[in-house]
Amino acid sequence: MPREFMYRGYEFSKLLTLPIDEFIKLLPSRQRRSLRRGLTPEQRRLLEKVRKARRLVEQGKKQPLIKTHCRDMIILPEMVGLTIHVYNGKEFVPVKIIPEMLGHYLGEFALTTAKVEHGSPGLKATRSSMFVPLK
Repeated sequence: MPREFMYRGYEFSKLLTLPIDEFIKLLPSRQRRSLRRGLTPEQRRLLEKVRKARRLVEQGKKQPLIKTHCRDMIILPEMVGLTIHVYNGKEFVPVKIIPEMLGHYLGEFALTTAKVEHGSPGLKATRSSMFVPLK
């Protein structure tokens, strides 16, 4: 039997019923400070979209597409289960929110730089790159 997810001693079902002020007290200091200072207008809009999507999902309808540039939004319990498309500077990366992401920023899950994997030198390569050792 899999154990239920716990966050700072609270089960996930209990976190959903906690008021936002109580949940803020459980967060690390940086996130706590950020939320205590209030949400920016962009974060407020995103939260409204999340709440609207949550209502639609509970009614049994399909989740609407949620796109955002708001990478600094802290993941709250009401976002869990939704997919939010976060902008990484080039495209919107779908991020499926799971309980383990609570308290993190959305931007942490939409990487802005890709891993570079160089291939062998191709046409019009520089003279120095022609001399690649053959294994």
